[in-house]
Amino acid sequence: MNEVIRAMVQRRSIRKYKPDMVPKALIDQVIEAGLYAPSARGLQSPVIIAVTNRELRDAIAEENRKIGGWDAGFDPFYGAPVILLVIADKSAPNAIYDGSTTLANMSTAAYALGLGSCWIHRAKEEMESDFGKAILKRLGITGDYIGIGHLALGYADCELPAPAARKEGRCYYID
Repeated sequence: MNEVIRAMVQRRSIRKYKPDMVPKALIDQVIEAGLYAPSARGLQSPVIIAVTNRELRDAIAEENRKIGGWDAGFDPFYGAPVILLVIADKSAPNAIYDGSTTLANMSTAAYALGLGSCWIHRAKEEMESDFGKAILKRLGITGDYIGIGHLALGYADCELPAPAARKEGRCYYID
């Protein structure tokens, strides 16, 4: 099997991470994979915000926890030391799809590099809040953006989960 396809087939969402920080060189490779994701009309509307600062990472986790309605102390990023937040220009007609391919590319790249990852939602609500707008302002990002999702990233502190059985009847040919 081709190594890229093998990574796509074997990758799993990781929900327990070691606290060890991922080297910037590996984070950069994951980000590069995201930047090369397909983009409708070549607009390249997704923007990736790499959060390695522990204080900001924890603040995002807390905001995400509140939006999700979980009890205090729950970490919706499962202890991952890195968050890759994907936003996209709202004016791009396929912003959500483009951001989704960005997240998918990054999760596959993470696995191929020996890292764990998990796609985490609620970025839309975060970016609509004053909290999210303050992050964009802090970075000097102007414009109207929609939060697509986060990629929790780090070293897995668990065994790779077994894949769920694939459902039948999900592919049809028209010859």
